[in-house]
Amino acid sequence: MDFALTEEQQLIISTTRAFVRQELAPHEREVEDTGKLREDLWRELKAKAISAGLYAANMPTEVGGAGLDAVSWVLYEKELGRTSYVLHSACVARPSNILLACEGAQRERYLLPAVRGERSECLAMSEPQAGSDLRGMKTSARQVGGDFVVNGTKHFISHAEHADFVILFAATGEEDTPRGKRRLISAFLVDMGTPGFEVRPGYQNVSHRGYTNSILQFTDCRLPKAAVLGQVHQGFEVANTWLGATRLQVAANCLGRAERAFECAKQWAVDRQQFGQQIGKFQGVSFKLADMAVELRAAELLTLEAAWKLQQKIATDADMAIAKLKATEMLAMVADEALQIHGGMGLMTEMPLERIWRDARIERIWDGTSEVQRHIISRALLRPLGG
Repeated sequence: MDFALTEEQQLIISTTRAFVRQELAPHEREVEDTGKLREDLWRELKAKAISAGLYAANMPTEVGGAGLDAVSWVLYEKELGRTSYVLHSACVARPSNILLACEGAQRERYLLPAVRGERSECLAMSEPQAGSDLRGMKTSARQVGGDFVVNGTKHFISHAEHADFVILFAATGEEDTPRGKRRLISAFLVDMGTPGFEVRPGYQNVSHRGYTNSILQFTDCRLPKAAVLGQVHQGFEVANTWLGATRLQVAANCLGRAERAFECAKQWAVDRQQFGQQIGKFQGVSFKLADMAVELRAAELLTLEAAWKLQQKIATDADMAIAKLKATEMLAMVADEALQIHGGMGLMTEMPLERIWRDARIERIWDGTSEVQRHIISRALLRPLGG
């Protein structure tokens, strides 16, 4: 088992880390203070990311992306995770891999412009009454002649404020199963400005200042059959082919944020003195650092293992779930302990810890809650035994 990084991977890490430190991190304070990412700043940083070759690094070279292998991509995501979410997610965009399902004219209209940074997408799955239960979604796309008429509401939709089009998932029928009727889901590509489609402001949230979520309302929104992404009724197949890796992205981002918090805690343990000595010499602090190091290492190894399996095309849903569960819960622990080591200063906005601590909370919820990840893992354990 070889744990060494290649020269290319070391270059990816150093290039991405330098970009984060020099171009993104200097704007963290502004985003935190204003709660916004300025439009002109977004455009400026996006152009720099494209120029640096960091934009669409997750996409294959045949469509114009950087073509990073899964392990290299995770290392890249870890470095991006060291800064504010909105700065790396909006300015160094990684277009949804679901767009690789585009065919024919869809490639020229959606996929290739998204990779070049000319157009941006948002993904619309969650609904007010259907979060993790995607089969429970109420948004419907009813076939009328050669078109589809969409009605329903989506919420918690990230990046809609910058999006030019939406990857929409909607129910297009039902099928009978031994457990009763089950909705059939289809995926669609919907341009902003399509009649019957409205974007409304979403909710204020405690995590990731500058990041916004939106509510999408569809009222008799008519879409041509050419808007179908993949095959009708095969939306889950489209999603399952490409979406599993997003949990690795969450895990990798959490690693970067936890590493930054850990570095702050170590430095504080050396610099801060109480009762005539460095606080790191007290077991109450040093043992915290030891536990943080163990958890961080374990989460990193599980994430890299899942990435390696993805690269070898042997990854399972449980592999992705294990990585996300461990990394997100590790981040919560590391952020909390780093703040505790700093005492009152940890909660002050002059330091990044209160942001990291606050931002950590959402990671155990989006892209599948910790409970959903545990369900995936336990199901994989028990099904082979007849459970």
